[in-house]
Amino acid sequence: MATPNQEELALALAAHGLLLRGAWQPEASDTLPALPDGHAPGAVWMVGVVGSDFWPHFTASPYYQDGQSDPLDRWSHSIGEAMAERFGGIALYPFEGPPYFPFQRWADRAEPTQASAMLLRIHPEHGLWHAYRFALALPQGAAPSTRTAGIPATQPAAAPGPWGDLCSRCSGQPCLQACPVGAYTGTTFALQSCANHLHGNSGGSCMQLGCLARRACPVGAEQRYAPAHAAFHMQAFAGHHPGGKA
Repeated sequence: MATPNQEELALALAAHGLLLRGAWQPEASDTLPALPDGHAPGAVWMVGVVGSDFWPHFTASPYYQDGQSDPLDRWSHSIGEAMAERFGGIALYPFEGPPYFPFQRWADRAEPTQASAMLLRIHPEHGLWHAYRFALALPQGAAPSTRTAGIPATQPAAAPGPWGDLCSRCSGQPCLQACPVGAYTGTTFALQSCANHLHGNSGGSCMQLGCLARRACPVGAEQRYAPAHAAFHMQAFAGHHPGGKA
């Protein structure tokens, strides 16, 4: 089996509306599973989405339409397994566990992400409007060597870098002011207050268009999720967190 390069991986994923989000080279301390040939992975590619470009691909799939639970995770899993088999690797998922793989730390090793006041990883270009659907652990030859098609080469764990601390320099931090129930403080998230709001009479805007606090973030605002995409995530969140508790 030929070892894939960046462009082959990117093209294969683009057919599903997915993106390569950078890569990192694992060490023994990462304790990743072995590849199908028994060797240790030589590179881990982060696969995900930016904005809502993938949404038409997902909604056209049987996973979105079959009425069963966790359609996005099942869709992601089907693509991850197909890509792993095609390229001689293994797919790793943020939603399978426990134990769960440390996807946020992995993201920092592949891209310039950093902590945000909303406790999500923020990207200097994509803001809060991005996500990781799975990672592909592949043979050594698949490791990035150049920057092609806008895909970042392997880099060490992310520091604030030339962008600085995005949230601390944000004037007024509007995300912390926009939540109707003050669920975010910059260091904590009042999950039950949020859930009660979403299930109450005043939660319609958040449920239909996405979290008001998240929408208030000015970074990458042009990549905010489309309403149907945002509503899908809010409905899933509300479904897992009933309201009405003290």
